[in-house]
Amino acid sequence: MANTPYPQSYYAASANAMPPRPTLQGEVETDVCVIGAGYTGLSSALFLLENGFRVTVLEAAKVGFGASGRNGGQIVNSYSRDIDVIERSVGPRQAQLLGQMAFEGGKIIRERVAKYQIQCDLKDGGVFAALNSKHMAHLESQKRLWERFGHTQLELLDERRIRDVVACDNYVGGMLDMSGGHIHPLNLALGEAAAVESLGGVIYEQSAAVRIERGANPVVHTAEGKVRAKFIIVAGNAYLGNLVPELAAKSMPCGTQVITTAPLGDELAKTLLPQDYCVEDCNYLLDYYRLTRDKRLIFGGGVVYGARDPANIEAIIRPKMLKAFPQLKDVKIDYAWTGNFLLTLSRLPQVGRLGDNIYYSQGCSGHGVTYTHLAGKVLAEALKGQAERFDAFADLPHYPFPGGQLLRTPFAALGAWYYGLRDKLGF
Repeated sequence: MANTPYPQSYYAASANAMPPRPTLQGEVETDVCVIGAGYTGLSSALFLLENGFRVTVLEAAKVGFGASGRNGGQIVNSYSRDIDVIERSVGPRQAQLLGQMAFEGGKIIRERVAKYQIQCDLKDGGVFAALNSKHMAHLESQKRLWERFGHTQLELLDERRIRDVVACDNYVGGMLDMSGGHIHPLNLALGEAAAVESLGGVIYEQSAAVRIERGANPVVHTAEGKVRAKFIIVAGNAYLGNLVPELAAKSMPCGTQVITTAPLGDELAKTLLPQDYCVEDCNYLLDYYRLTRDKRLIFGGGVVYGARDPANIEAIIRPKMLKAFPQLKDVKIDYAWTGNFLLTLSRLPQVGRLGDNIYYSQGCSGHGVTYTHLAGKVLAEALKGQAERFDAFADLPHYPFPGGQLLRTPFAALGAWYYGLRDKLGF
């Protein structure tokens, strides 16, 4: 079987040691078969194992190969649509449940890191940076909204105060969320995989699910084996392909690009981000950045609809970095890579059940680091028969992209062009 390696990213180059994991051969039996060893699958597996389930995880490539091991590494609370927008769509009761869960994912990450002693360079503090007065008004409104749901570790930053946390002249203010923060995302996934195995869970790598045999006792087939289970959790997100056709119809893989500089040295790094917080701006097509443990700058942004790999990632992202930090014009870029996330039309996650025993969560729409950890807990609760929180997500309305799979990419790109123009004009 072909061996799919990690992409040539900074994260892969600085990953913690990992054990070799087998490819599935032959037949195994388990309580729950999890498809995908990213954050959703690993979080689900951990919660299930802690509750006495037998769990087998199938991964098409390697642990954290997809978005979980390639993202910007930022712990950002809430969802891609804020809670007031959700409330207008689904009403106060369902919105109350979703609002109460909106800040739980970051807590779960910190609990996992502490409980299983995961070495992933966890740092507290995330900044939302406002480029204009409209952005600032939005942050003021968001602060009031989040505080309504009990999230109080927030501080509005005026134009002077934001200069204390980021050496960029483009911002008129911002908001600091001390329950936000950043991590080495691949090392977090690797640590969670080790925790899964410490509890008796089994992870098979290079073992793509190629077919699901549905029924009272479903079977997941791979090229060289199969897993018989009582339940299946589908956690492939943007890397699921067409394994479950009804899930592909209402979502679209999108690519985002990331670059990493050569080490900047302590002095330059401290002038850029004195408190070592991560930053994202408030544009619809936003930029995001942070420092690594060895004082490199990781900078990401942009969206490629349909998840194509651009020919020259550095040419796309370096100008964005220099717009924020022109003082880095002579700094070398050591790594550049792309990774896919799964976008839904509503920009809210899709959660549900197919038949009686196939559960899924997908479509984080850019807020996956925290949401996926919550999703694992919610899916595990549902398998235990506690479905109230699962139902709050499952009852969210979702619609197919206009034009179906053939035309969803150009339609989404047109929408992104419109919002990108609004960003540039400051609307």
